[in-house]
Parts: sequence; C-alpha cells; structure tokens
Amino acid sequence: MRTRRLQEFELGESIGVGTVGTIYRALDRTNDCEVAVKILLQSVSEDAVVKARFQREMIILEKLSHPNIVKYYGGGEDGKQLFFAMEFVEGNSLKQVLEQVNWLSWRETAACGTQICSALQYAHNHGIIHRDLKPGNILFSREGVVKLVDFGIARDTHEADITSSGLTVGTHAYMSPEQITGKRSITGKTDLYSLGCVLYEALAGRAPFLGDNFAQLFEQHLRSQPVNVRHFSIDCPNELDRLVAQLLEKSEEARPFNARSVQGALIDMLGRTDATAEPQNDDVGASEAIEHGRQLLAKRLTQFRDGNAGREVSWWTLAAILVVAAAIVGLACVLGMG
Repeated sequence: MRTRRLQEFELGESIGVGTVGTIYRALDRTNDCEVAVKILLQSVSEDAVVKARFQREMIILEKLSHPNIVKYYGGGEDGKQLFFAMEFVEGNSLKQVLEQVNWLSWRETAACGTQICSALQYAHNHGIIHRDLKPGNILFSREGVVKLVDFGIARDTHEADITSSGLTVGTHAYMSPEQITGKRSITGKTDLYSLGCVLYEALAGRAPFLGDNFAQLFEQHLRSQPVNVRHFSIDCPNELDRLVAQLLEKSEEARPFNARSVQGALIDMLGRTDATAEPQNDDVGASEAIEHGRQLLAKRLTQFRDGNAGREVSWWTLAAILVVAAAIVGLACVLGMG
C-alpha cells in the first residue's frame, strides 16, 4: 500500500459526511492535482472493526484500476487518524440527479448501466464484491463517465471477511435476499440484484420496494415481486423491462450470468435505432453505442447543472396525453348535449 502523509494534502471544504468518515475536497501538493480525501472520524477511530473496514477499503481501491471506478492516490495514518486520497469527481451522484429530475429515459438508464456493469465485471474479476451498490455511490463526471465509489463494505473474496457470519451489510432498499439472510458465500450476483434496484429506480423514479422500516423492506426483498417497471416508464422497451426483472430474481441462479452479459444486452438495446426491433447483425457497434450513451448522459448532466433537466417527453407519452385530452373533450361534449 502506498503510504502518504496528511500534510501532503491541503484540505478544502467538506463534500461528504458518512457514519465513519468525512470527505474533503483537497489539493495533492505532491502530484499537483485535485483529489478527495476521506478521513476516519475520531469518534469511531478506536473501533477495531470500523478501522479494519477502512483499511480494507484502502487495500481494495489500490487493487482496482478502471475508468469507471474512482482512482486511489494512497493513504496512511496521521497519529491515530486514518485517511486516504482518491480521485475527485467534478459532478453529481445518480441520487442527486434523480432527486431533481425524478427519472431518466430508458436510453439514459441503459447508458448508465453499461458503465456500471463494466466497473462491476472488472471488480468481480479481481474477487471484489461491492455489496453497497446504490444511486448515492454512483457518480457522474461532467463528461458523462460513471465512477463507482465507496468500497467501505466491499467483500474481497481472496481474504477473510470482516463481517461476522449471519450479519447483514448494505443499504436496505438495495440489498439482495442473500445479503439480508446473511449468507456467507455471496457472489457477484448480489451486486447484480442491487443493479436491478438501481436501474428500476432510474426508470420508475422510485425503488422497486418501499417501506417505512427495514423489516418491511426485507420482507419484500425476500418474498414480493415488484410492480412491472413499464407501469411507470411506458417508453421502456420490453427487453429492458425483462432484463430488470431478471436482475431482481430472488434466486441467484435465475439472475443473469454476470455483469458482462448484462452490459452486452444493454449495449445491444442502445445500438438499435428501433428499441423494439430484434437484434440484427448490422447493429451499431458496441464502442459506438457506449460512446453515444456517454454523450446522452453528458447532455442530461449539463441540463441538470443548468437547472433545465426535465424528462424528455416520448411520442408514446405525448400520444397518451392526447388520447386522455380527447376523451375529456368528448365527455364534455356529450354532457353538454345532454
């Protein structure tokens, strides 16, 4: 692990406060670049498990080098204060975007999903399971590039797990059934379930399951089927609707094989001019589809920053509005004649 001294960084404003650490915008004096510095809170610095998790996050980030995973710039311990530096992302989280615009178009959602899948597959190939995939841990750069962050409770399958057997870790609204039951030998498919929750929320403007407390949410994750996502997003292609449903299967075996297969399906959808058409050999290539998706996200994020990020109205939505309006007018005429 690359050891750094806290004095190497000029700390600026706080940009995030969690249960175990505070993140500061900072200048890395050694490398002359802007970074984000995460410092373990003094109030939990004596907790052996919390400290071990923080150190594990540093080790995990050092192992991973991928364009869709936040970059690690080293860390260390200043007295009893653990810290590490990582890439500063000049942008917003998916959570922040959804709080303002409520939902994304299916193409924007698919474009976001392709990049998340790329990050997940890379992490899984290195034995890392994120275990806390959610909108707040998905950041966008100004160029529309997704950055996966917060590996604080990630599982390194090459090392002993810090979590005691039978304990649940994660965020309640996005936890897989096997996380909830405290299954010991979880796989990358637990991240795929969380991905299903994220894509569902991006399309529907709400999580697949809602509840007033963790018990209600856990019960639904374990036993209930979510409302079909097309109920909320009428422009969502049937193929994407089925993919989200498959990601949200209770059984790990029923979910897609891996993140790469999910990415392939999303790229295939993005590559077709007509989303309802069957795949063809002359579809747009994968790289072109990914780049077009990134551009879509960059455009939406620019609108978001400019305060003009309302959802684009599809022809299906416009047609539905016109039909309802015509029905109201017709009813008014009938009542008037009566």
